[in-house]
Amino acid sequence: MSWQIERLRGSAVDFHARAIPGVPSRQVWAFHVDRPAIALGSAQPVAHLDEAACAQDGVEILRRRSGGGAVLLIPDEIVWIDVILPAGDELWHDDISRAGWWLAEVWAATCTGLLGGVPVEVHRAGMVTGAWSTHVCFAGLGPGEVTVDGQKLVGVSQRRTRFAARFQTAVHRRWNASRTCGLLSDPSIDPDDLAPVAVIDRPIDETVDAFVEELIRVA
Repeated sequence: MSWQIERLRGSAVDFHARAIPGVPSRQVWAFHVDRPAIALGSAQPVAHLDEAACAQDGVEILRRRSGGGAVLLIPDEIVWIDVILPAGDELWHDDISRAGWWLAEVWAATCTGLLGGVPVEVHRAGMVTGAWSTHVCFAGLGPGEVTVDGQKLVGVSQRRTRFAARFQTAVHRRWNASRTCGLLSDPSIDPDDLAPVAVIDRPIDETVDAFVEELIRVA
């Protein structure tokens, strides 16, 4: 089964609002944000953010329909790829905690290649929480996410309907803990309190190309 690949650029708010097709097929949506935004998790209170600081910094606020903490989306600093998988696909798994393992393997192989053979691991155990993981996505680690040298490298969340799953994945080119903390309402959160985050400082299109090539090869 082939994959439909789309490369898009624009507002993170508009992209998150994009609907899963009524008749879904295997799709990849690679998105370049053209303005800063911060995406809250589906159940995360907006009170976690300093809305005035976000406005002053020109950062749009949105709420995604998948769980987890906030993700800061800065143009040219994050690789954002969503994968649409139809229900009943041979890659589908009913267990939500295991549903993204296949995708994590694709990302792990992609990252190993881009990092010159550095060992990359898929986290298959339960949720690992940090002091501020309810506030910041990359401060915790969930099933099906990817690490290198013990540091989170690829974040994964998912939204499921009767017809499909939308896996939202992100890997940083640069990790700006200070800017993230500056947008949070709790002044006690120090950048050093957030878990170390690994990055892949390669051009976004190069990372997307490598991911798509690996996805087609194994899936």
